[in-house]
Amino acid sequence: MTIQRIVLDTNVLVSALLSPEGNPARIYKKFLTGSLESVINADIFAEYLDVPSKPRLQIPVNEMKTVLFAVWQYSEYREPIRSTIALPDEDDRIFYDTAKESGAFLITGNRRHYPDESFIMTPSDFLDALIK
Repeated sequence: MTIQRIVLDTNVLVSALLSPEGNPARIYKKFLTGSLESVINADIFAEYLDVPSKPRLQIPVNEMKTVLFAVWQYSEYREPIRSTIALPDEDDRIFYDTAKESGAFLITGNRRHYPDESFIMTPSDFLDALIK
């Protein structure tokens, strides 16, 4: 069985922290059990550190540390070559480039921020595709 590679957009990781029973949390749990392989790099991890720590999200620090430690410890590291594709938000480029270059699925709650490509999915669509 081939383990699927994934790149989690920050909004999916935050959703996993905020809603432990939701689809993003289900994907994160599959990563923890080794059913999925996460791909990150320094830029992605920096965003993972920044966004969940925002006070308005009210994510408990211990939960955030546990999740981020697991991601740091068990992910594959890949530094992509920068693409030239037009994106509405330049901050999303690192997620797109990392997923595209590593052959991973990019899991995001903001599909409209990315081009219409088959490797870019919402958490729900990704889980549906895994079941098939």
